[in-house]
Amino acid sequence: MGDLLAGRVAIVTGSGRGIGRGEALALAAEGAKVVVNDPGVEGDGHGGSMAPADEVVAAIKAAGGEAVANYDSVADWKGAQRLVQTAVDSFGRLDIVVNNAGVVRRGFMDELTEEDFDLVVGVHLKGTFAVCRHAVPVMKAQRYGRIINTASNQFTLPKGRAAYAAAKGGIVSLTYDLAWELQNDGITVNAVAPFAATRMTAVEGGRDAELVAKGLLSQRRLRQTEARTDPAMVAPMVVYLASDHAAHVTGCVFRAGGGKIGQYCHPVEVRTIFRNEAAEGPWPVAELIDLLPRTVLSGETKAPHI
Repeated sequence: MGDLLAGRVAIVTGSGRGIGRGEALALAAEGAKVVVNDPGVEGDGHGGSMAPADEVVAAIKAAGGEAVANYDSVADWKGAQRLVQTAVDSFGRLDIVVNNAGVVRRGFMDELTEEDFDLVVGVHLKGTFAVCRHAVPVMKAQRYGRIINTASNQFTLPKGRAAYAAAKGGIVSLTYDLAWELQNDGITVNAVAPFAATRMTAVEGGRDAELVAKGLLSQRRLRQTEARTDPAMVAPMVVYLASDHAAHVTGCVFRAGGGKIGQYCHPVEVRTIFRNEAAEGPWPVAELIDLLPRTVLSGETKAPHI
């Protein structure tokens, strides 16, 4: 085992399977004591089992590390509080929070139900917020903390994930805001947008299998793709952000996985016009109709992926 995170205590939500599992194992391999959180639900939020979290705890212990399981849903405010308390009660402190838990309900905007929206936003966005809300006071008291949220390349996903995209976009904004708010408290806040194949991407995997069957995708190419989408390939970036080597890194969103590390830019104004300071009242729409096509809208008027 390494010692990059020796003496540190980490929570990884949704770490019974997939990306979270890889993150929990990688943090433990570098010496962190880990709270493995997972209620064991299916990818769509149904069911529940202690087995996934227990299996990861057993794997960490078998490798010589320290870990405990927690089965609370992060979408439950008091559950998130109990999760943070589990870390403090078990290990005496909390240094690292990796908000990874998520579910998915696919459907176009006119197909999604209120239940679909509430579930997806509840686990992803509310869950991230709730865990941060209960973890931050502990970290502030220590004047040390690393928060790593899970974003997404939600702007280039297959169609039919509006609720998921809304939740992940909210997490990005939350990351920016918390980084600003906590910059003087010894706490960094970043996000990782993973590139990996998990239960949540199973539909896309099914489409790949169909392409192979139709002769439109070779087995060799599929194996290469599957190797690069191993969820464990996301974990090294999380370990780096959790370490003291990233003490100066905060308010950033990274693309990680598949042998690639990238950084997204914060939204910035790219073109601006100003009304004459002597003018009174709102900008007349007639003026905007004339000005905007020649100024702010003079270039590309669609997002790059549309």
